[in-house]
Amino acid sequence: MFRKYEERIQKWLDNSRKALLIYGARQVGKTYLIRKMLEQNQVPYFEINLLEREDVVKAIRSIADVTELSARLAMYSDKALPEKEGIIFLDEVQRYPEIVTKIKFLVDEGRFRYILSGSNLGVELEGIRSMPVGYAEQWQMYPMDLYEFSLNLGITEQQWAYVRECLKEEKPVDEIIHQKMMRVFYYYLVSGGMPAVVRVFIDKHNLLELKAEQQNIVNQYKADFIKYEAADRRLRILAIYDSIPAQLRKQDLRFVFTYLNKELKFDRYEQSFLWLKDAGVSIPIFQAEAVESPLELSRSTNRFKLFDSDVGLLVSHYPPEARQALLGAGENAELNNGALFENFVAQELTAAEIPAYYFKSTKIGEIDFLIEDFGGVLPLEVKSGKDYQKHTALDHLMKNEVYRVKRAVVLSRFNLKREGDILYLPIYMTGLLKGTEPEVSFTIEL
Repeated sequence: MFRKYEERIQKWLDNSRKALLIYGARQVGKTYLIRKMLEQNQVPYFEINLLEREDVVKAIRSIADVTELSARLAMYSDKALPEKEGIIFLDEVQRYPEIVTKIKFLVDEGRFRYILSGSNLGVELEGIRSMPVGYAEQWQMYPMDLYEFSLNLGITEQQWAYVRECLKEEKPVDEIIHQKMMRVFYYYLVSGGMPAVVRVFIDKHNLLELKAEQQNIVNQYKADFIKYEAADRRLRILAIYDSIPAQLRKQDLRFVFTYLNKELKFDRYEQSFLWLKDAGVSIPIFQAEAVESPLELSRSTNRFKLFDSDVGLLVSHYPPEARQALLGAGENAELNNGALFENFVAQELTAAEIPAYYFKSTKIGEIDFLIEDFGGVLPLEVKSGKDYQKHTALDHLMKNEVYRVKRAVVLSRFNLKREGDILYLPIYMTGLLKGTEPEVSFTIEL
């Protein structure tokens, strides 16, 4: 299946002598995609799964000499690995995260090239003493976004190019194309972006099999909580993770720890919450105390909304009739569409690597999302119903003389149109919101 990460891996294969480190939640497709790109490019490689090869972990743990380490790794291959061009692919490196610190020396030696991948590595990297800055390209991999999902369902790149053109020129999308994109959007809410689930969605057309695959992933996540954390902490992690669907059904989506237990306080659960974030299984959207750029400077440390990293896993907790309704009409489904729409937006912004926040004050109300705009801050309101043009909090913000917000976006299931400073966009355009930084020339005077 198509993944946009293919281009990034191809660029690394063609141009980089650094190591490549890819991490992300379990089942987002890391191992499959790496294998696919190596085989597609006919690159000689050898793969070692460190979870399955305890003997390898034991053998390399005590090796300090880099020459001996590279020779030992290559020796485990069933066929000769050509030097300089051969790639050693170390999978599930969370089993032995110290290998990340040794990559610097392996890259300097230059005998082979290295790819590392792992689940929960965001958690493990926090404890690694020395990251190989300058020696490894590293990035987090996410579930399929709507663009990837749609291409695997039959939407063409030409159709997406047309949608991008509509956004750029601020013109409505052709109604046939708009309805087609909205159908794909509702399909995505049910399926989500986990590759194994998407494959079941495409091949099986069966909600029971779809939910079974989603539940399998959820169970793997929970097994990881138990595997990597001490007993007292794992219970906290499980409690937070299990509460996400119920928390998102509340009218106020802000995560409230007392919802779990009236006596709980944030500081006791903070590390467990951060564990879920670093493991890539949840998406926190923190509250900004002011609608001013840079938003990070006014970020609250203990007020946030907590979304599922994959909207399909969230929807799998809903009853069958609700999921079936999404596959049909979608907009008439008897469930909290607002929470699902917001979870989708959080997921799309995260996949596009767009930092997002939300805002809430007594005077203005609540703004669903804030993102950085090259003219300041861009508020995003998410509307799932027919009254998408009713947005009291956004109106208050636009009139506020302190923040002086110049423009805003409302995301809904309706077609594109502009009214004054507010641009109404169909929700499937969320991932296209990342702007291009303007080119600025300057001179140097000494």
